[in-house]
Amino acid sequence: MTLSMYEASAPRFANMLRNLSAILARAETQAVERKFDPAVLLGSRLFPDMFPLLRQVQIACDNAKGPVARLAGLEPPRHEDNEASFADLQARIAKTLDFIATVPADQIDGSEDREIILKLGKHEVRYTGMQYLCGFALPNFYFHVVTAYDILRHNGIDLGKRDYIGQP
Repeated sequence: MTLSMYEASAPRFANMLRNLSAILARAETQAVERKFDPAVLLGSRLFPDMFPLLRQVQIACDNAKGPVARLAGLEPPRHEDNEASFADLQARIAKTLDFIATVPADQIDGSEDREIILKLGKHEVRYTGMQYLCGFALPNFYFHVVTAYDILRHNGIDLGKRDYIGQP
C-alpha cells in the first residue's frame, strides 16, 4: 500500500487542528478554574523574539489551508489575522477545517510533481509538490502547533503528550 499525497496532507492537518482546538479549550477552561484571565495566555510566548500563542495558532491554520490549496492547484483562502480571544481562535480553526473538508482527495493526489512557487520575503522558492509537502509544509505546520502546545505547558496548563497526539 502506498501513501497518497492526500492522505499525507489534508487528514493529517485536520487531525492536528482538532487536537489543537481541544488543547485550546482545555487551556481556557483551566484558566477560568484557576481564576486568571485566559487572555493572558494568548499573549504568552516562549522567548521574547518568538510569536505569542495567538499568532502561533493563526500560523498553524495558515500552514494547513495553504498547503492543501496549493497541492490541489487552488489559491489559498485568505483569513484576516484579527483574532483576539480563544473563541476567535476556535472559529479560525473551524473555518480552516471547513475549507480542508471541501478539497477532494483526487484534486490533491498526483500532485507530487506539481510546481509550487512560494514568495518568501523578496525571494521565490520553487518546489515540487512532494518537496513542498514533506520538506516545508508539514515541518512548518507541526512547528507552530507544538509551539502553541509548549507555550501552554510552559504556563502551567495541564497537558500531556496524548493531548498533542490526540486519540487514534
